[in-house]
Amino acid sequence: MELLTPEEMADADRRAVATGIRSYLLMERAGEAVAAVAGRMVDAGSPIAVLVGPGNNGGDGFVAARLLTEGGYRVSVHLLGSRELLKGDASLAARAWKGPIEPASRDFADGARLIIDALFGAGLDRPVKGAAAEAIDGANESGIPILSVDLPSGLDGESGVILGRAMLARETVTFFRKKPGHLLLPGRIIAGRISLADIGHDPIILNGIKPRAYHNGPLLWRSGLPVPRIDGHKYDRGHALVVSGPPTGTGAARLAARGALRVGAGLVTVASPPDAVAANAAHLTAIMLKPFQGADGLEEILADTRKNAVVLGPALGVTADTADLVAAALASPAAVVVDADGLTAYAEDPDALFAEIMERSSPVVLTPHDGEFARLFPDLTTVPSKLDRTRQAAERSGAIVVLKGADTVVAAPDGFAAIADNAPAELATAGAGDVLGGLIGGLLAQRMEPFQAAAAGVWMHGAAAARFGRGLIAEDLPETIPAVLADLLG
Repeated sequence: MELLTPEEMADADRRAVATGIRSYLLMERAGEAVAAVAGRMVDAGSPIAVLVGPGNNGGDGFVAARLLTEGGYRVSVHLLGSRELLKGDASLAARAWKGPIEPASRDFADGARLIIDALFGAGLDRPVKGAAAEAIDGANESGIPILSVDLPSGLDGESGVILGRAMLARETVTFFRKKPGHLLLPGRIIAGRISLADIGHDPIILNGIKPRAYHNGPLLWRSGLPVPRIDGHKYDRGHALVVSGPPTGTGAARLAARGALRVGAGLVTVASPPDAVAANAAHLTAIMLKPFQGADGLEEILADTRKNAVVLGPALGVTADTADLVAAALASPAAVVVDADGLTAYAEDPDALFAEIMERSSPVVLTPHDGEFARLFPDLTTVPSKLDRTRQAAERSGAIVVLKGADTVVAAPDGFAAIADNAPAELATAGAGDVLGGLIGGLLAQRMEPFQAAAAGVWMHGAAAARFGRGLIAEDLPETIPAVLADLLG
């Protein structure tokens, strides 16, 4: 569940050695894990080309090469740099390899059925150039399947960014814990299928590292997921309010409201401008409807503190009136989810939004996509890591920030963050984000802890899309949530 940066993983290795594990034993076990996956990827006796670098990643490659040769595979090893420059455990692993060592080149893999990429792993901190770039280009252009050790060479393990060029792996074997770069785009794509190998680190060492980034999944938040009680009633499960736009923009609110209801909120009301009441009434059944006029009218509705979560922004229009509605919601004691037009309405003065958030004690969740994020945090768009961008935005705004995408990041102001990787391509459809806002709002209405509510909403949103599959439209998402909840709650 924990994600470790390359620096934190190096710390984990040092702590493992401090407990009495020999560092070379960690390398041997890493090489064993690589050899095992390689053996699954190609037939027995197949030719395998192993590209090794000058560091410990290369050492893992030497171990894998030796074990595969012992298993009957025809293995060639290709080294970037000089054998004499190998140090420490990598030098020991090279000495244990009894076959020839050839220089790395563009065509090093000619005739191979599999490439093992043990060039750089997590140790790279600068763009790939020269002979390394030539070897990577040759591997990618060969069409031969690539198995990367720890990380595809050329991929930044912290940000998921490509450093000049990177191996396009079919599979990647990593150790002890995944890294953010395995989940953040484009790393999630170029790493391929990821195998996580246990090579002997005691998880207790994480207590000293104190990781702040996590792989978003049920282990992170299931203990806080609201469960209906046999002696409960609908008022125990909260009352979510979703603010509707004008007559031509009512669908977004209804999608959010349906999401809030399906995820378990006891009551859900759509607050509707008078001229949109008829449009909303024609489509709502279990969801209630309440007319309101402007910010004063919304304040009046929220004076009933039983309405304890508000979702607003989708299809409200980018106007000063929308900013006033957001301000009215933030002036209430309810938890607030702000999305879409509710965010863009503050594009000219985002600090005003952040000040309103900072003045309240109840939670706020902001759910921008990249375009909306750029309007509120223009200076953060150049931060290479999506994880860092989201963390800085959360700290600045005082809100939980959900930066959406195929690699959605949820971050809290204290830096605690989660990265999701379960969103299928089918989720890129109109209205899907409105449902996500409703899911988070519905969980907040049930008084789920706000970071957990945001992370759970994101994961369930992706799980529902994956479960439904091809042909998904936004209306399908709320209707698939009951099956997702059944899986989660047994």
